[in-house]
Amino acid sequence: MDRHVVRNSLKLYLVADLAIRPHDLMDVVQSCIVEGLTCVQLRAKHASADRVFEVASRLQRICSAHQVPFIVNDFLQIAVDVGAAGVHLGVDDADTALARRTGGLGFIVGYSPETDDQIGAAESRGVSYLGIGPLFSTATKHDAGTALGAVELQRRRSLTTLPVVAVGGIGPANVDVALSAGVDGVAVASSILNAPDPAGAARNLRHAIEVASPSEDLSN
Repeated sequence: MDRHVVRNSLKLYLVADLAIRPHDLMDVVQSCIVEGLTCVQLRAKHASADRVFEVASRLQRICSAHQVPFIVNDFLQIAVDVGAAGVHLGVDDADTALARRTGGLGFIVGYSPETDDQIGAAESRGVSYLGIGPLFSTATKHDAGTALGAVELQRRRSLTTLPVVAVGGIGPANVDVALSAGVDGVAVASSILNAPDPAGAARNLRHAIEVASPSEDLSN
């Protein structure tokens, strides 16, 4: 997929964690997409492959209807089988070069690097964008590591020309900190999924992004 398209798709990126909303995840995603999500990732680390396939198939249909890219975390073959836009991988998941060969040139391959060397090598390994974090402390991903802070996020962002989405503990009150570090967007989970009104939370985040980057075209 064209890098400009990928970059625009990172503006407001929902990590739809099945462990947080096991019963109504599809409804939540549906309501939040109309409030300005630009990408949706299914994360289902503890679900069976059959359950991941079922949920991924349904989310793919929802996202496709709204022309929002749908990404599957970790499960490369399921991402391909359901027609997802791409896959997101960590350092302990499938190899990104394998994901690129499997998905083809138009397939989005997201990657969460942990070291400078991994950031530097990502583009040559077929990666489309990087998820860097956690920017702030987060309880959503227990193995996320120590919060980087804005200065370290900015330094890591400077190591690559790939699109970058900031991850970890981000909400309307601090989204400006992430964007000021030069990233292309923010990935959120609990700030939307744990909200009493997820659609309202998505709307507030979208507004905060618009305020923090007034010169950006957020229509995509």
